[in-house]
Amino acid sequence: MTQARAVSTLVLGGSGFLGAHVAAAAWKRERSRPEDARGRVVSASREPARGPTFWQPRDAVELVGVDATGGELERVLDELAPARIVCCAAASRISDCERDPARAEAVNVELPRYLARWCAARGARLVHVSTDLVFGASSPASGGFVESDPPAPISVYGASKARGEAAVLSADPHALVVRLPLLFGDSGGRALGASDSLVAAVRAGEQPMLFRDEWRTPLDVSNAAEALSELAESHVAGILHVGGPVRLSRVELGHLVLRAAGKKSAELYGLVRAGTRSEAGLAATRPCDVALDTTRALEHLSVTLLAPREALARRAAGLFRTIP
Repeated sequence: MTQARAVSTLVLGGSGFLGAHVAAAAWKRERSRPEDARGRVVSASREPARGPTFWQPRDAVELVGVDATGGELERVLDELAPARIVCCAAASRISDCERDPARAEAVNVELPRYLARWCAARGARLVHVSTDLVFGASSPASGGFVESDPPAPISVYGASKARGEAAVLSADPHALVVRLPLLFGDSGGRALGASDSLVAAVRAGEQPMLFRDEWRTPLDVSNAAEALSELAESHVAGILHVGGPVRLSRVELGHLVLRAAGKKSAELYGLVRAGTRSEAGLAATRPCDVALDTTRALEHLSVTLLAPREALARRAAGLFRTIP
């Protein structure tokens, strides 16, 4: 009887926008190894069937249903015994966290704390995904926030993610916390992320407002997933910023996305509205500038972090291949 292969990577939150790409990137790395050295990649989420259609072959990534905040998580972890966990699970909508801070605490603080304790006890590797929105109360120095800058969030979401970071590193000093920026890219037809959601809204005849006073360092979701998958196999610990190389306003990013979708420059101002966070009533919870400095990450990554214009051009040309 052939012995079952060990689980090399478990992606928690694997059916989400980012998690689906991380699972695919992890499998891509496994495919690059000799067949007898390949491990299993498992995507675990509450609704695994909601994952995207871009996993090819469809059985490349194993799907497991689990409520990460329920009592079944320990059993699933003990059964799978993964060598590494990439935690993409999060309560990530700012408005949802403002309405239900208890859930934000459970998902963004207590869940990663539990994972860190589990990994520390079993010698497994944990990469926990955090956010640029742990900042916001003040603007960064030129070049963006660095890892040593103290968190200063202005939303319940950002505050819960900051507490989650601290919980992880307290429980497992060997863990890695990766702060990611605003993500865009292919959501598998699910209208998720900063680009697919915008294109879907425009095609539906809406005229969404894009902020001219919100600055980020956006990154393509596939690019972010490749970086996370590489870092999961490294020994880098602590906090790392993995952002795009260009600081853009939300309206600037939106215009790039719509041009890549085939819209002409003359059409752009009729398709979206350029506004401010105050005009939308969101200045209290959405920061002005949370640009990330990625200098330290570049010291550890072979993956190239692409500017949005280049990433969008590569995607339009079909150069992002999730599974080889």
